[in-house]
Amino acid sequence: MAAPPPSSGKPERTDSPDRPAVVVLEVAEHQHDQRLDNFLLGRLKGVPKTLIYRIIRKGEVRINGKRAKPDSRVETGDKVRVPPVRTAERGEAPKPGSQLAERLRAAILLDDPAFMVLNKPAGLAVHAGTGANLGVIEAMRQLYPEWPGLELVHRLDKGTSGCLLLAKTGKARKRLMDAFREHEVRKTYHAIVTGSWPARLKRVDAALLRQPERGGQRRVELDEDGKDASTEFGILRQLQQATLVEARPLTGRTHQIRVHAASAGCPLLGDDKYAEQPQGRLQQLAGSKRLFLHAAALNFPHPDQTGMVSISAPYDAVFEQALKLLALK
Repeated sequence: MAAPPPSSGKPERTDSPDRPAVVVLEVAEHQHDQRLDNFLLGRLKGVPKTLIYRIIRKGEVRINGKRAKPDSRVETGDKVRVPPVRTAERGEAPKPGSQLAERLRAAILLDDPAFMVLNKPAGLAVHAGTGANLGVIEAMRQLYPEWPGLELVHRLDKGTSGCLLLAKTGKARKRLMDAFREHEVRKTYHAIVTGSWPARLKRVDAALLRQPERGGQRRVELDEDGKDASTEFGILRQLQQATLVEARPLTGRTHQIRVHAASAGCPLLGDDKYAEQPQGRLQQLAGSKRLFLHAAALNFPHPDQTGMVSISAPYDAVFEQALKLLALK
């Protein structure tokens, strides 16, 4: 009987969904300095987001043989070992339909050799995950294959519209993400909140603590043991039973603006997660059940040149219509 051939040293995997195998992923140049969780979300197509976080927490994901955390950074050439996982769906990522492709192309606010800024549509996730098999980044990669290094620099909630920054190269992404970490990026949001915003309340300082995810849904609560969080608020316009406010987050916590606004007694219109009272009548008056949060402007250092980049995003038709319907008579 012939002896089996010697091992090549490379991991074997099977295409059979019944026999998933260990996989070793090598980090490409354009993926340099990504968080481990984001790297895996981009590489493990069809694997549920909750499963990815579970295998990281259990220590089953290794970077160059060492245990890692979700926020660990990967570098070019790193070997990331992933245990056997079952995918929820097989094959290539779904392609964006003609209407979505047209919306995304029309949403480009600024196209630079190193980055681009989109006016993200409300209701569209920034990446595929729980409840979404196609997000902005996956769709844009398919629409523009000439940008193989296209990556998200930051995130916006699915219901939030407005300025979304994408990097075209690993070098640009690292510099832009460094700018976010060093608080060199100025983010301005506009939101319609319920009730009358207190005129004297210019800033909310309240620590936030993320709660365990349930069914893929994230929730954040005020907690002294959480991470420090600060948001500046200003009144832009008084509306019927609501207020249009400007919000400038000084820190970058999950759902920060939404939780801070709710803590002031003025939750965002359309925020069914943090609003304690039903908003049905006001939503009907506004003509929509969307989350009325809009990333209105970004100001950030150019990754390849000296100087700052300033960009603003106009409201979409639904937001504009709500302002008209809620205007004081």
